[in-house]
Order: sequence, then C-alpha cells, then structure tokens
Amino acid sequence: MLKFSSLFEERLDILLSKVLNQSRSQISKMIKDNLVSINNKKIDKNSYKVKCKDEIYINFPQIKTIHQQYIPKFDIEILYEDDDVLILNKGPNIVVHGASSVKEATLVDWLLLRGYALSNLNGEHRAGLVHRLDKGTSGAIIIAKNNQAHQFLAQQLLDKSMGRIYLALCDLPLKEDKMCNEKAIIRCPNNRLKKITTKDILNSHAKSAKTEFLNLLNSSKCALIGAKLYTGRTHQIRVHLADFNRYILGDDLYGYKGKIKYNRVMLHAYLIYFIHPRTKELLFVNAPMFDDFKQILKENFTQGEIDEKISLSYLKRSFGF
Repeated sequence: MLKFSSLFEERLDILLSKVLNQSRSQISKMIKDNLVSINNKKIDKNSYKVKCKDEIYINFPQIKTIHQQYIPKFDIEILYEDDDVLILNKGPNIVVHGASSVKEATLVDWLLLRGYALSNLNGEHRAGLVHRLDKGTSGAIIIAKNNQAHQFLAQQLLDKSMGRIYLALCDLPLKEDKMCNEKAIIRCPNNRLKKITTKDILNSHAKSAKTEFLNLLNSSKCALIGAKLYTGRTHQIRVHLADFNRYILGDDLYGYKGKIKYNRVMLHAYLIYFIHPRTKELLFVNAPMFDDFKQILKENFTQGEIDEKISLSYLKRSFGF
C-alpha cells in the first residue's frame, strides 16, 4: 500500500498520473478496480476533486512471477545498487517492459528472473520502473526496489531534481552551440508510431516538453550532441531534434536519410542524477557507451576530444548544474 497526503487541489486521475508517472488510462483502470481510497473511503470516479491535505491510499496488486515463455537471453550491467535503488545500463534493442504487443523478454523479465524485490506502483508489467527508455535507446535506467523509494524518485521527476543527460550521434550539428526546444508534443495524425511538435498548447492532447541541446563534437560525417531532459515524453529527444531538422543516426522514423544503415537509433542515456531516497545525497551515475556507439565516435574523433566533452565536469558546467 502507498499512502500520501495531497499538497494541492487536483482531479484524482490527473494527480495520480503525475505522482505515479503513469498514463491517464492506466490510472483510470486503477480507480475502476477500487484500488484507490481517500480519507478511508473508496473512490471510483476519475473526476473526483482531491483537496489539499486529503489522505490518499493506493492498494497495489501483487506482482506475478515471470512467464516462462520470455526467459531473457541477455544480461544487463549493474551501475549502482543498494537496498532502495538499482541503476542499470540497458543495452540497445532491449524492450523495457511488457505489453500486449510485446512478444519477447524484457528488462522487467530480467529483474524478476533474478529475484529482485521491486516496487509495484506501476503495476506488474512495469515493476520497479521509475521512467523508461525506448527499445533502441541504450543507457542508464533507474529502478526502485520499494514503493517508498519509487514515490520519492517519482516526485523528483515532477520537481526536476532528478535529471538525465543523453548523447546523440546526429547527421549535422546544431545551428547554434546551445539550443532549447520547448514545443509541446502530440501524436502524428498520419503515423500512429510518430510524435510531432505543436504550437497549439490549448490542444487537450498536446503534452508540454522541454529539452536543452548542446553541440559537443563535430566532424564531416556526424555530430555528437548532448541533450538534457526537463520532461520525459515519448520520443522527446528525437522529436525535438527533428523539429530542428537534425536527425539521429539510424532514426529512420524521424527522418534520417544517411547512406549508412544502423540497427538502432544512436541515442544513449549517458548520465542520471538524483537525490537518494534514504540518504538524501545527490548522486551522479554515468553509463558507459556500447561498442556500436563507441566505434562511430572512434572513427570521427580523437579519444582526447571524446573524454573532454563527455566528462562529468564539462557536462555539469555546460548545462549549468
């Protein structure tokens, strides 16, 4: 069970969507299944108006054991682990969590197979997941081992005290060394797999988004761009770069048209920082790049250039934190 007090007035489904980092449809099902109580009274209406200081209780179903059909044949590097938090370096082309359309082993399957105790705030298929990464994106992903840690970390996503910096190998550098894209994101009307930017902030389907970009390295064949997320929308970095007419190598969905083909989008979640839920210490954890990403860097830049521009001190100074 999760218990917390509301800090402001809000519709129940909107509030829980923010706190639990879940979609409104997922929250709606949770409310419909009578898993939510306020001030010891079951609530079954999405539109219920939560008042400041209301006591909210959520009963989460038990996580089932892993389905034997999807036994992972991959391994994942552990970057950091303690009793509350686990940070992994997800490899490329690994699906993070299950869904009706997923017919392969996932990162969550890997966690369950190894017997990890995980938070269940996001339900069975998303056990432990505080945020997600696209299948083709590699890098750091944070896992909560218990509901208290999960709630604390989810709150940091809301108040921006948790941050993530990505490395993207692109076809061209940015027009300016540092650029910010704050356009809202909406589903593409012509392709359900894509997202696009929109200036119509009054559209009920538009989701606010903000990404800060930084030119790191540039050669005649590609550019290394750093990206700092302020929000975590689906495909956000890819969409915001495409809005600048810059395309990540291998990202055919969003407009990459290079002659060289890649078996994934060259996007890597390189650095994650957060306040530890128990010690309250600010931690920085970086995820080593995978061989395919490193090989492209090696072919275009010197090791000295690479080491300088992806160092923690340089990124902290350049992104201003």
